[in-house]
Amino acid sequence: MAMAGPRATNQVVRRRTGSVIGNVPAELSSFVGRQDELTQVKRLLSTYRMVTLTGVGGVGKTRLALRTATEVRRAFPDGAWFIDLGGVLPPELATFEMPDAQAVAGLVCATLGVREQSARAPVDALRERLARARLLLVLDNCEHLLSACAMLAEALLRASPGLRIVATSREPLTVVGEATLPVPPLPVPDRHEPPALADLTRCASVALFTARATAALHDFQLTEDNRLAVVEICQRLDGLPLAIELAAARLPVLTPHQIADRLIDRFALLTRSSRRSPDRQQTLRACVDWSFDLCTKDEQRLWARLSTFADSFEFDAIEGICASDDLPVEELLDLTNSLVDKSILVRNHDHGRSARYRMLQTMQVYGLEKLRETGEDAFLARRHRDWYEGLVARARAEWISNRQAYWLTRLTREYPNLRAAVDFSLREPGEVDAALRIALSLPAMYWWARGMFREGRRWLKIALGATTERGVRHTRAMLLASRLAFAQRDGDASRLLEDGERLARRLDAPDAIAQAMFIRGTAAMFRNELALAVELFEAALATLDRAAEPELDQRLHVMFTLVAAAGLAGDHARASACYREVLAITEPNGEGIYRSNAMWAHGMVAWRQGDLDEAAALQLASLRLKCIHGLDDTLGGALCLEVLGWIEAGQQRPDRAATFLGAADAALEDLGTPIRTFGHLAEQHDECERQTRNALGDRIFDETLRHGRGLTYEEALAYALGEVRSAPPATSAAPTPLTRRQQQVAMLVGRGLSNREIASALVISQRTAESHLESILTRLGFSSRAQVAAWMARQHPDG
Repeated sequence: MAMAGPRATNQVVRRRTGSVIGNVPAELSSFVGRQDELTQVKRLLSTYRMVTLTGVGGVGKTRLALRTATEVRRAFPDGAWFIDLGGVLPPELATFEMPDAQAVAGLVCATLGVREQSARAPVDALRERLARARLLLVLDNCEHLLSACAMLAEALLRASPGLRIVATSREPLTVVGEATLPVPPLPVPDRHEPPALADLTRCASVALFTARATAALHDFQLTEDNRLAVVEICQRLDGLPLAIELAAARLPVLTPHQIADRLIDRFALLTRSSRRSPDRQQTLRACVDWSFDLCTKDEQRLWARLSTFADSFEFDAIEGICASDDLPVEELLDLTNSLVDKSILVRNHDHGRSARYRMLQTMQVYGLEKLRETGEDAFLARRHRDWYEGLVARARAEWISNRQAYWLTRLTREYPNLRAAVDFSLREPGEVDAALRIALSLPAMYWWARGMFREGRRWLKIALGATTERGVRHTRAMLLASRLAFAQRDGDASRLLEDGERLARRLDAPDAIAQAMFIRGTAAMFRNELALAVELFEAALATLDRAAEPELDQRLHVMFTLVAAAGLAGDHARASACYREVLAITEPNGEGIYRSNAMWAHGMVAWRQGDLDEAAALQLASLRLKCIHGLDDTLGGALCLEVLGWIEAGQQRPDRAATFLGAADAALEDLGTPIRTFGHLAEQHDECERQTRNALGDRIFDETLRHGRGLTYEEALAYALGEVRSAPPATSAAPTPLTRRQQQVAMLVGRGLSNREIASALVISQRTAESHLESILTRLGFSSRAQVAAWMARQHPDG
């Protein structure tokens, strides 16, 4: 921007292109997605004088800044001006003597056309010339010149009240009054429930791929044949726009399926871009190299070591795994914070007790390469395994305590890391014993509460097949594999049980023998052979009494199951005595799962005795205890819902009974353990269904059952606990085009929750929440959250 003569030093001479003032380049390709972020930037600019867009390289900060400038430039009489700092050398590499802030100011002067004949410093010249200007500066790619850009921005903002600045950087500039807006990757489709083809392009990452694919291959179309490959590409590239564009550029040579297959070596595949792009964006590797080179040596070292983690992790794991003599533990907090600031690490905002961090897959793959270059990869993988083995041991030691809910949640969140630790042990020669130790140390109820039967069996099968050791650990592993197989109604269960029990008796291992008896008792109970089940459970307890160090976890599991078996067999006195014993152990320790499950079992005893009020009170107390303690025990909760159905049928409330039966069916089938798995409950279930169907009639019963099956697990609990008035009558329920999960998201939108808060409430990623919202808008034909909220209010007028 040129200035007028000396008498008009505060008057900006405007350089026009047509009626547009400034130099913001025209877009050469379509602007896809980012409407929410665009709105946020404009809102922030109306309040703050400087907004910095932060995010990892290739996430689209520059495109967002340029689109913002294009849309708001008419509000600035002196124009919107784009200054690309990517080509400016950092001070340590520069060959000139000028201080770094002055170097940046010189580039801004050149862009604005400010010509100074005096010897004044560029910063001073800009301060004077922009004092009365009303313009927007876009300072792009500030990350390698943070101090210089911060100094210049502060100086200019103080001198020019009419100035606004939008900066892009991989970390904040920390200028006084600066507002920062993290730019996340684009939403990706839910890998477990990808939208239908017609809805798929509502997802921004797929829309971007499709737009760039069409530009690269004019006849490209998203089809049923290629849609899952495109979904996989977007997922594996974390919704990172640069990576998606580079992938789409390969379509003249490769199909979407071939691109997805080759993403295992993404840095070799994604190596083509527009020649107009900066060098660092010509390839995905160059982009990440740029980020890596901007880190200090310690930050680079920590980045590489953090790539050892699978999925998310907490800070105590960083301390336990990444610390060393060259990376002292006392420095890790600041280094972690710096990597978050630089957008290398992403902090998960789940409102939990502890912050969790994760890396985008691209950053993790790059870090693993660097780790291999240093030769630390095997050492770090073993240290990772050892630390998580120790975590599981701590969880087991504190399981029967008021820390139980914490450990159940923590182990659930750490599942990807546990799997990585076990997988390392299974593939490394001589390490298989560690895999067995981890699997056997996980508390028994972890497998059942989470429905982790298939994965546990996979671990145990590989480990058992890779060892010739026939000690107590091997025996316990065979018996655990048998229990998991029984839960899946698999024929291997009997063989594993027989082999494990034979070995346990030969070794005279009381805890393993008791485990075998418990499995036999459970199998008998599931066959509805209740007398035999009670006999075997009693024998298991007696055998545990002679163990040198009997495990309380194992004893409580046998005892609460005995409450159910004895009660259904008619031995109410024994069931009640066993129930009291469970409470005596668990209540003083603050334990929740076994106590709540014993309440469920004793509630069945009360139901069998005809005391329906007491039965209902115990079922609700069990559910309430799970909720209060934050216990994610879906299996236990589903069985409570089942018994509540029996009770409601007995109290002549067939509509509620059918709703509970449907909700229980859905939850049990999700876990892979349908009600037929539990032979001791099947007869009561069938009788309840018969009574309820007779009371309602076939049509209304089927509709009500279907309504119950449509409830989420959380909605079913709320219904049971009276947190909602009632289930909407099946006959008046309006049909909805939304899936069950989409209804859940829509309900939270109606309550005014943000995407981040929805993700936290539903324990899903923010990107998944965004993808669900996009599908909701498409299915309902809406364009805003407000319309969704209004629609939900009409669907549920009673709140």
